[in-house]
Amino acid sequence: MKNRMLIKFDSVSENEGFARNVIASFLLPLNPGIGELTDVKTAVSEAVTNAIVHGYPDTVGEVTMLAETDGESVHIVISDSGVGIDDLEAALEPFYTTKPDDERSGMGFTIIKTFMDEVKVISKQNVGTIVDMTKRLTSVA
Repeated sequence: MKNRMLIKFDSVSENEGFARNVIASFLLPLNPGIGELTDVKTAVSEAVTNAIVHGYPDTVGEVTMLAETDGESVHIVISDSGVGIDDLEAALEPFYTTKPDDERSGMGFTIIKTFMDEVKVISKQNVGTIVDMTKRLTSVA
């Protein structure tokens, strides 16, 4: 079954949990396994948190989540129009963080890559960041 949804929400920390719940609800008709559902929710959580914390460090902006299913996989795009990533290559490395004083571990993109089958990150300074990810759902009914 093909399905698509698009939501936009403010870059406030309360909306990280909202995004997790929305993606879980969107996937439930596919009857994914608990592990697959947890993987997707975790990846969405990390991408949304990055947009909130790093995309809009001093202001509230808009985060967009687009999700599409084709019955066998889910494709999710989390995007913001924030400050962008200064050094994308470094940001994709484990433990890299621009906010060590905020107790950030620098593992967000590493976690996303671990839980999703395909991940692409595009970012441009003062334009924003796009996290494009796909997960094959092997246990769908």
